[in-house]
Amino acid sequence: MVLSSLIDMSKYEIPFLTACIQAFGRRFAMTRQAAFQYLHKYKGIAFLIEFYDVEHLQSLDETVDDLLLICQKNGGTLA
Repeated sequence: MVLSSLIDMSKYEIPFLTACIQAFGRRFAMTRQAAFQYLHKYKGIAFLIEFYDVEHLQSLDETVDDLLLICQKNGGTLA
């Protein structure tokens, strides 16, 4: 699902995803690769793609808060 969604993304969505992954990684002292893997595993990337229209209007801090909640809901253990 994620790969097919990435193909249909606008030119603005990929930089948004990148910024969110970097912000998530900074908050939890993770590399970008580790942050991406965590977000992918616990459905954070899919959430960002599905709800881009709402999430990109928020601050990065609010988006990272949302990602944390989504990942926890899907089995993630960061707090």
